[in-house]
Amino acid sequence: MTTPIANAEHIDSYYVATANDHTRHPALTGRVDADVVVVGGGLTGISAALNLAERGLSVVVLEAGRIGWAASGRNGGQMIAGYACGIDTFASDLPAEDVKRVWDMGLESVAIIRERIAKHGIECDLRDGYLTAANKPRHVTELKAWRDEAAKRFDYHAFEYIEAADMGRFIDSDRYLGGLQDKDSGHLHPLNYNLGLARAAVAAGVRIYEGSCAQSLQQGQTNVVKTDQGEVHAKFVVLACNAFIHTLSPALDRKIMPVGTYVITTEPLPQERFEKLMPAGAAICDSQFALDYFRPTVDKRILWGGKVSYSTMQPTNLSEAMRADMLKTFPQLADVKISHAWGGFVDITMTRAPHFGRLSNTVYFAQGFSGHGVNVTGLAGKLMAEAIAGQAERFDIFTRLKHRDFPGGAMLRTPSLVLAMAWFRLKDLM
Repeated sequence: MTTPIANAEHIDSYYVATANDHTRHPALTGRVDADVVVVGGGLTGISAALNLAERGLSVVVLEAGRIGWAASGRNGGQMIAGYACGIDTFASDLPAEDVKRVWDMGLESVAIIRERIAKHGIECDLRDGYLTAANKPRHVTELKAWRDEAAKRFDYHAFEYIEAADMGRFIDSDRYLGGLQDKDSGHLHPLNYNLGLARAAVAAGVRIYEGSCAQSLQQGQTNVVKTDQGEVHAKFVVLACNAFIHTLSPALDRKIMPVGTYVITTEPLPQERFEKLMPAGAAICDSQFALDYFRPTVDKRILWGGKVSYSTMQPTNLSEAMRADMLKTFPQLADVKISHAWGGFVDITMTRAPHFGRLSNTVYFAQGFSGHGVNVTGLAGKLMAEAIAGQAERFDIFTRLKHRDFPGGAMLRTPSLVLAMAWFRLKDLM
């Protein structure tokens, strides 16, 4: 069971400590009417709301806790073009021309972020640069093959393979055997980005209600979403609930799995020492199944993430456990203190492909970003707004993807996946 979110405040994290907007939105009381009600104030919901308002629709957002309370305001901040799954996951359900369109939309997902930041003046520490690091010789082979395939199949030439001898341009560590740089990707402060989108949405006319947990959804000619103190009547509904959809739609809940992921930040480092650690300033993710991801921050810290857990149980002594992982890459940080340690849930699908669709002609949903939510959420919001406005062609490409329920039902899916993760962690060690 995931953590209750009704009326929840932001957790103690580096992102909350460095948030640049402390706006509080009122709770919903009584009845309000709108063209669209969006359930969820994370990146998906706020992106959808902003896109819809820009199209002239009246929009209400219901957030159970605070804007960006869940994965949108806790993640590693890595803005990686594309999706969590391989492109051939889409090819199993779509013709080649639609696979190409999905590829193009994966690039569009990061362009959306840059456009929003520029248009609305959002201060969120956006920086270009991303590298997938190779842990083993087979990763080197796979990354080079993917560079070549992307160039040949999609005419994409922003990938550059970095040989082991040149990895010092990116990281002061001998742990990795090379890496694939993607010049179109980068990193940012996700909570400040989410808060900036919310400001833009309010300026566009969106009504946001915090502390307003959606208790039920009544579908009909007019849809009704009820909270404990009010209700919204709307023609359309957008469900953007991350790992917290179970109350509103058990059927959708069966298609996703809440996965814990955890993050620490170091104390600020002296300028010279900081610049030596990650000279290019790029975000880095390794190639293991149970991966580590890390990046520099604007205030000269190292932000380190990993410890993916399918059990939903936070690791014992989180700060020290994460620090031990960081020291495998950066042993030179043994004398550096950890300032913040936190975690949260992302929602994954069986295939790791995002799950977009409709519960009815007027109820839309987007979920299952599987660790690529910083960018794909913006795409989801844009596509749902297009579809609600009558231009559903791009959205419907994603609805044709086949998504299976996780095996084992509510009781057994978590233990089953814990065993599976143990196997993949063993493979990482082999």
